[in-house]
Amino acid sequence: MRISDSLVEKLLRDAGKADEEKLAALREQEKNENRPLQDLVVQTALISEKELTKLYSEEIDVPFAELNPQEIHRDTLRLIPERVAQQYHAVVYDINDDGEKLVAMSDPDDVQAISFLQKQLGTGLQVHIATASQIQAALDQYRGNINSELTKVISAGEEEEAKEKNEKVAEEDVAEDSPIAQTVNLIIEYGVKSGASDIHIEPRENYIVIRYRTDGILREANKLPRKVLGPLVSRIKILSNLKIDEHRVPQDGRFKIQFSGASYALRVSTLPIVDGEKVVMRVLNESSKPATLEELGYWGHSLKSLKHAIAQPHGMVLVTGPTGSGKSTSLFSSISLLNNPSVNISTVEDPIEYRIIGANQTQVNPQAGMTFASGLRALLRQDPNIIMVGEIRDGETASLGVQAALTGHLVFSTLHTNDAATCLPRLLDMGIEPFLIASTVRVVVGQRLVRKLCPDCREAFAPDAAMLGDIAKAFRIKDAAAMAKIHKLEEEATKEGLGSQLVSKTNKADLTKLSSSEKGITQLWRAGEHGCDNCNHTGYRGRAGIYEVLDNTEDVQKLIVRNAPSDEIENAAIDAGMMTMQIDGFIKALRGMTTIEEILRVTTSGEA
Repeated sequence: MRISDSLVEKLLRDAGKADEEKLAALREQEKNENRPLQDLVVQTALISEKELTKLYSEEIDVPFAELNPQEIHRDTLRLIPERVAQQYHAVVYDINDDGEKLVAMSDPDDVQAISFLQKQLGTGLQVHIATASQIQAALDQYRGNINSELTKVISAGEEEEAKEKNEKVAEEDVAEDSPIAQTVNLIIEYGVKSGASDIHIEPRENYIVIRYRTDGILREANKLPRKVLGPLVSRIKILSNLKIDEHRVPQDGRFKIQFSGASYALRVSTLPIVDGEKVVMRVLNESSKPATLEELGYWGHSLKSLKHAIAQPHGMVLVTGPTGSGKSTSLFSSISLLNNPSVNISTVEDPIEYRIIGANQTQVNPQAGMTFASGLRALLRQDPNIIMVGEIRDGETASLGVQAALTGHLVFSTLHTNDAATCLPRLLDMGIEPFLIASTVRVVVGQRLVRKLCPDCREAFAPDAAMLGDIAKAFRIKDAAAMAKIHKLEEEATKEGLGSQLVSKTNKADLTKLSSSEKGITQLWRAGEHGCDNCNHTGYRGRAGIYEVLDNTEDVQKLIVRNAPSDEIENAAIDAGMMTMQIDGFIKALRGMTTIEEILRVTTSGEA
């Protein structure tokens, strides 16, 4: 899609995105940088690519299509050969009930492309416009599986002389166009495409294992010949600006890549183990926008309580849970709701996982004396309105956070405790006075992440008596009154459309159906026996949070002041309307978003 400068200006004016003064400044910048105005307005965040494409679609009267590459069936995608799809930047993304093929293009004004596609697909064609980045992401789905792709690359380098285990890595092995460089690119590319949060490269005695952590579960994807370990690790070290001749101590680095129009940061960690150097790469999408609290899975009492707390001018909002339970994501979304030019947001983090435009983010560096405590002390002299401390690890940081909340700042932070109620006694253990906790803490969020069922292959079933007995025991549904409460919560979830953002369009009708009654549970959901292509045959796709949001009510404050145990605090919070993580998860299982097994996995074993 190439939009003329004059049309870009018209679209911006009509949408109220820029006045004449701003447009004049953009024209000057365009002249100086020699870049199209269309690219410039997106790059400077004056308007998003999606917004601009939507405005353009309305102007030329071509419907806009929102693509989710993961939801496009491969048979549908391949109705256009890859070579043709790449040439015309066009994909078939769906077939409607009338048998018409829905085609998304980045340039629907390309008459030659449409004519060719009509010959290829027939007359039943509906042309839509989509963003260039979404179409590129869809085009990436043409690639084969990682095993076949890596085999091709490794085979291409087989003719080179094999290197001994301890032999020095040659310069040509790690060059930009070498098979090793292509191998690293493929490993990262498939990690990004599969939505992996971490990529593991692990040496074994006779081979190398490539594993991806997707939706919180680590799975083996491929094995490589042992002889490529040295060049492979060296190539990653070069990208991360690490010492390639240092193999005895751990190293940490970072580098960025561009993929399908998005920017990704990869945080690299190397570790010497008995069979060589292991590499783990954490994948962070820097182009992703913060999800709304509703999209993260907040609803009902939890959503209202958290929104009310973050709207306060001062106080503490604490998020608890084990490593990898989504605490940073919840903080990121909460802070983004408050992010505007009239407030000063300052953070101290370890590491900085999300970049927040407009916020002042500081990286912890203990070797240089920059700890959470010293960083927080420095932030208080920077005239902040909102402060985010990555983690409260000790009494000094906790004390400084409480003092900041007392002196008119809104403080966000995390703690490692099992649930919301145990967070408050944990602060007592750190030496914070009970009356200070009672007067500063606004809410405590406890959370876990569960895998979402694949909407394309999930299955409904009626649980038998034995399973119903196990569920009643696991979720403490002791009597008819408890079951009636569950049913009432599910009715509320149905009215709020819980899960509407998390299921495909083909399943949205299911959201109006209740899976429980006051007499019992009539329907549950499970993963498809063999899965499908869209979920890589796992039965699950993506993750959602389950939450408990503890309001610091007057009753809870009284319990804190008299050093009451966490059980009493939790019971008081439940009486005030709090849903526990288990009950929140149970409602989401009834809504078909996840399974009972997933809820029990993360709430009983402490996994994230």
